[in-house]
Amino acid sequence: MLCVYGDPGHGKSLAVHQALRLLPRRLPVQRVQVPVKPALPQLRAALLSAYGLPVQSLAHRTEAADRALIDALKDPGVLVIDDVQRIAAPELDYLRLLADVSTTKASLVLCGAGAERTVQRAPALASRVLTWHHMPRLEPSQVPGVLRLFHPLWDTAAGEDLSHVDETYARGNLRTWAKITSHVYAAGARSPSLAVDRDLMTWACSRLGPNL
Repeated sequence: MLCVYGDPGHGKSLAVHQALRLLPRRLPVQRVQVPVKPALPQLRAALLSAYGLPVQSLAHRTEAADRALIDALKDPGVLVIDDVQRIAAPELDYLRLLADVSTTKASLVLCGAGAERTVQRAPALASRVLTWHHMPRLEPSQVPGVLRLFHPLWDTAAGEDLSHVDETYARGNLRTWAKITSHVYAAGARSPSLAVDRDLMTWACSRLGPNL
């Protein structure tokens, strides 16, 4: 079991997604779409849906639904629960019960902003987390290299321009950089002759709103 945590926008979900792409293709990955503050039936339904199991026919058959999930978890694979901070402690303990079944071979990845605090409210589950991974904001020295890996749009941008925009606007937040990327990309699509320079990036940042 792995817990990936950090402040909003630091790239937790992207990092998990990229890491999972490095796994052998034969190893299946299921992702759970968690509703806000799900009751146990809702959480169970989300898990069933992630495994492609018949949610409707199992929705009101608790024991059958639990058996179906236990059977699904017998196979090696990865079950990713993003936005785990949406789940309350009693429902989190259901994940612990599934993980504790002796036949479970799937790995569980818990990810989200404040995930570490959420998981620690369920001590039995927290005690089973093997690895805690904190995702910090990008360091200034990392920004040019990470952005060029993130999108080819930044391949021609000057490192000093990227660093200036990060210091002034993005402040190491990858989600903010994703928004800047979107605006710069759209501008380039409209006017292909535009250079990806500080002026264009500053214009893109002006469209991000007053909360920076």
